[in-house]
Amino acid sequence: MAERANITPNVLKWARETAKLSESQAAAKVSVKEEKVNEWENGESQPTIRQAKILANAYQRSFAVLFLPEIPTDFQTLQDFRKKGSDELSTSTLFIIREIQQKQAWISEENKENEIQELTFVGKYSISDSPELIAQDILTTLEINPLDYKNQDPIKHWIEQSEKKGIFISRTSFIHSHLKIDKDELQGFAIADTYAPFIFINSADWDAPQLFTLVHELAHIWIASTGISNHITPNVVDRDQYHPIELFCNKIAACALIPKTYIESLSESNFNNSKSVFKIAKNLGISSFALLVRAKNLNLISKIQYQSLKLQADKDFSNFLQRERLKKIKQKKQEGGPSFYTLRLNRNGKLFTQFVLDAYKSGRIEPSVASLLLKVKSNQFPKLEQRMYQ
Repeated sequence: MAERANITPNVLKWARETAKLSESQAAAKVSVKEEKVNEWENGESQPTIRQAKILANAYQRSFAVLFLPEIPTDFQTLQDFRKKGSDELSTSTLFIIREIQQKQAWISEENKENEIQELTFVGKYSISDSPELIAQDILTTLEINPLDYKNQDPIKHWIEQSEKKGIFISRTSFIHSHLKIDKDELQGFAIADTYAPFIFINSADWDAPQLFTLVHELAHIWIASTGISNHITPNVVDRDQYHPIELFCNKIAACALIPKTYIESLSESNFNNSKSVFKIAKNLGISSFALLVRAKNLNLISKIQYQSLKLQADKDFSNFLQRERLKKIKQKKQEGGPSFYTLRLNRNGKLFTQFVLDAYKSGRIEPSVASLLLKVKSNQFPKLEQRMYQ
């Protein structure tokens, strides 16, 4: 007879509810009837050890947590800066937030214990300061020139420069193959901590929106505003639907990615057609839409010009997306898609990965702890590290 797990019923229920899973969904995970899950959560019976382990995994909780005598104190909910009317946070969003919070809390504690100097740019400014001033400070601190990415992918360059300054960055679009992170629900979030600032970017979108989201979240770090975001856009029509901090961070992102002095130096011929606009935008790593919005806001093009060019840009963008999709499908057939190590490295971030591996090599943490933090088996660490330098 299978050994029963002496779990704490109300902790099991808490784990399910904080994962936003119903009793029927939980039952399906362990192939039992819904009534059986209800029995376990009421203490009328107990799951087997195997069943409890499956549920802990499904709830993204440590197996040991289910045996605690009381419900543990969970991470504080991040402030919700999302657009009004946004959907309630789903299981996948809650899981990625919890994962990043766990990583960030561990890094922050490590840096505090080792008396690492706090980062002075975190919270250096407030919402009462000039977006142009903050944008310039971000560029100066990260040593980025948005007019010269030195032939690198703009978003790759921004990530590398951010990590050099101690900002941890994670990018993914899924928890696992059956649990995707909806970009309309969550585009990104920032944890503004002076010891370990952390940014998450939903990679479900193409690179230009991801870059705008990244710089938007950097703005959150600079004004010490921890929270989650969605519908991040250079242009906001229904301003009442947006949190003031989101509008402010959007302005900072636009100022940083599209410098005023540069765009004012462009001639009228640069805005004659959408192809010319696309070429400039591509060099900046942004969308044509973002460039047009910035030009309109600086009164460099009229509202009529903006509307006309936007219509053309929308058509060009649809064609561009179609080409990109076909290109990715062809590439996936030829190469089989990104490797496990590439995906894991993006999700953990290079800075976090290196931090954990250094702690493991120095003996500060056990292999099991490092494996748990990186979600990679310890015997795979060499391949993961090798991927970092390719």
